Amino acid sequence: MSIRNLHSLLEPASVVVIGASDHVASVGATVWRNLRAGAFKGLIHGVNPHHDTLDGVTIYPTVADLPIAPDLAILCTPPATVAGLVAELGRRGTKAAIVMTAGLSARQKQAMLDAARPHVLRLLGPNCLGLLSPHIGLNASFAHTDALPGNMAFVSQSGALVTAVLDWATSRRIGFSHLISIGERADVDFGDLLDHLASDARTRSILLYIESIETPRKFMSAARAAARNKPVIVVKAGRSGHGIKAAASHTGAMAGSDIVFDAAIRRAGMLRVDTLQELFVAAETLAHFGPRPLNALPRPGDDWLTLMTNGGGAGVMAADAAAAAGVPLRELPDTLIAQLDEGLPANWSRGNPVDIIGDAPVQRYTRTLQTLLADPAAGAVLFMHAPTAIVRSDDIARACAPIARQNPGRVMACWLGERSVAEARRVFADADVPDYGTPEEAVHAFSMLATYRRNQTLLLEAPNASENVAPDLAAARALIDAVLADGREMLDEFEAKALLRAYGIPTVATLAVEPTAAAAVEAADQLGYPVVLKIRSPDISHKTDVGGVALNVRNANSLRQAADGMLAHLREVAPHASLDGFTVQPMAMRPQAQELIVGASIDSVFGPVLLFGQGGTSVEVVADRAVALPPLNRVLARELVSRTRVSRLLAGYRDHLVVKLDAVCDVLIAVSQMLADLPELAELDINPLWADHEGVIALDARVRVQRARPAGAAHFAIAPYPFELSETVTWHDEQLVLRPIRPEDEPQHREFADSLSPGDLRLRFFSSRLELPRSELARLTQIDYSREMAFIAVRTDADGTQHTIGVVRAVTDPDNVDAEFAIVVRSDLKAQGLGAILMDKMIKYLKSRGTKRMVALVLPDNRAMLELGQSAGMVVDKAGSDSDAVHLVLKLAE
Repeated sequence: MSIRNLHSLLEPASVVVIGASDHVASVGATVWRNLRAGAFKGLIHGVNPHHDTLDGVTIYPTVADLPIAPDLAILCTPPATVAGLVAELGRRGTKAAIVMTAGLSARQKQAMLDAARPHVLRLLGPNCLGLLSPHIGLNASFAHTDALPGNMAFVSQSGALVTAVLDWATSRRIGFSHLISIGERADVDFGDLLDHLASDARTRSILLYIESIETPRKFMSAARAAARNKPVIVVKAGRSGHGIKAAASHTGAMAGSDIVFDAAIRRAGMLRVDTLQELFVAAETLAHFGPRPLNALPRPGDDWLTLMTNGGGAGVMAADAAAAAGVPLRELPDTLIAQLDEGLPANWSRGNPVDIIGDAPVQRYTRTLQTLLADPAAGAVLFMHAPTAIVRSDDIARACAPIARQNPGRVMACWLGERSVAEARRVFADADVPDYGTPEEAVHAFSMLATYRRNQTLLLEAPNASENVAPDLAAARALIDAVLADGREMLDEFEAKALLRAYGIPTVATLAVEPTAAAAVEAADQLGYPVVLKIRSPDISHKTDVGGVALNVRNANSLRQAADGMLAHLREVAPHASLDGFTVQPMAMRPQAQELIVGASIDSVFGPVLLFGQGGTSVEVVADRAVALPPLNRVLARELVSRTRVSRLLAGYRDHLVVKLDAVCDVLIAVSQMLADLPELAELDINPLWADHEGVIALDARVRVQRARPAGAAHFAIAPYPFELSETVTWHDEQLVLRPIRPEDEPQHREFADSLSPGDLRLRFFSSRLELPRSELARLTQIDYSREMAFIAVRTDADGTQHTIGVVRAVTDPDNVDAEFAIVVRSDLKAQGLGAILMDKMIKYLKSRGTKRMVALVLPDNRAMLELGQSAGMVVDKAGSDSDAVHLVLKLAE
């Protein structure tokens, strides 16, 4: 992942077109014409040995003949020439190139990359349309038209869609900060561009058209960082798919790649839409309503919608659309109805939608809108108007626009019609109010806004700690090693339940016996009747499909008959299946339990994934499931559960008590930990997992392992918590734990922040503040371990209560060159050596990652920090320092 030299790609001061031409309809001619016709003020050169001039401009025969080293080169030449040209450009000092050439072989692409690497020359493409940066007048593409300047960036895997979007947006006066066609992504990809655009001051929102992702951890890391700064909206092609390969588990069959992509988008805090039109509707809505960034917590009524209309039909259409989209309409309280009564006729609707009647004068509009917006719990107001002959639409708009302007992010408009409401639309647009063509479109836009806000809010929530005990990793490893040594991939039921127990997941007691009725009876005598009898075969995953399960067997005679019948039936339906024996277990009796499924499988793109849903034998038919990317904590596990229909049953109904949801979440967390600890884990089903008010119990499980080690923390799309970095150190006469911070630490981090003096807060955060806002605490405790690290020093009291007494933090740039660090120790414990311990911990960590430099900005009056840094070998970078801050640098690696 790298943002190096992307500035030269997107905002060059000079450009050369290699293959510039005057041949009609050629790529070289089109690119040359677009560059020359635009408003680009930089230098433009051309290279082509067959031309001396083009349009009166000197054309040079070779790269070596160019009078300068251009920032950006555009290659429109045959595939065989590309690698050599890239090498020449690199030697001249060019830092970026757009390779429009199509048809490069794998060998030619690798040669191109090899030629660019020594010079850190960034490559866009090959086989791409190019890019446009309208704010500098740059059209480095063969698109058919130019782009208007704006604040949206559009990055597309499809060049054809760039031209379609460009045409569509220009006709609607929609502008862009950048339009980028990334082509085959040999070098610059979505992750690189997300990192760059996240800090681009001209870009307020980022729009992506994605067909595939090749580097999921890089993409997720960049996406999560970008989505914390500005809206990121995604159209992903390939929703339908063409079937799922045969799988040994229900999870493998149900966790299709598209719902996994949905889970990734949700986890990163982005928004996914289905069409290009929705892409721009969502972008416009978020631009007006704001994404509610991490410095703002949810407000009352944020997800509610209040409908205001002068016609019942529009209100009914909007209400129907809201019901279909799951958008809650606000129930108007009696106090609000009474206030509305004062300005509305007696026959108004007295509910939501608020129908102010078709004969409404201007004053009725303004008073109703003011009354609704005065109530913060009313949420957003969808203002709908159908033109009438009683009052002009533009008069209504001019009267209501100041009210809407005073309540930013609260009003949406739907002016029904065309010519007669055109001026009203313009007036509202000037007041920064988004407008929609139909009530349904407006409601759908609000639904997208609500989804986006939920995804963002999830980034803020602090989980409580799981009650899972530390797993018996040695037992789990020994079990898997034994299965693989036996030449098998499938664990039998007895082994699978043993694996679950190693991770603290309750299971029903199970005995594995020989395939005889006598052995089954002997086991049942130990366990007590009634029992459940199941076949045990490595060739049969779904036992009920072959009559391999007998429930509620109440005595020895019935058990003998069931065992003999099962053996006979198996010989008929699966004569070639290997039979290892039976499992016998007590018949669990929990009448209020819900049947659930918890599973894990490996996605071809995003790696290990988790599944939750309604369980039982009809699990694939019911298809009530949701998936999530590991790692999980209780907040993320609850969110996963909430996306299923069965979650409503878990909340209790009629005589069924509320299910102990934390126990369900802890099973999901345990399976998430399995995926990190056990690289051989390929598929897992716990089905059914019974859950009720007492807790959970696993009745059956299937597990498949592979020598190829498809799981493991290294294959997670999101870096899991690095347990291995925890250590115990001696500080004076006590033992402290130094470990990476985690989301569950938020309460004790709040306590730590509250213990800091105002002066220490100023020295750490460069501002005067009395406390840290909740949103910032979430940001400090919920970090991306791929690019950020925070080690905390933890003291444990005699009663087991833990306290954070110091923290060191470093944020690494995407190139892993510089890591900016900061350190703070509890105010009453300063100058006792704890800072040096924390700094040493961070230096060792950064060196292990290959980070080149550790840097810090320190206030000049922070003498203690300056002395600590210099004692660790940091030096003052005079060029980077000024009267406001001292720049410290420690070289870690070449």
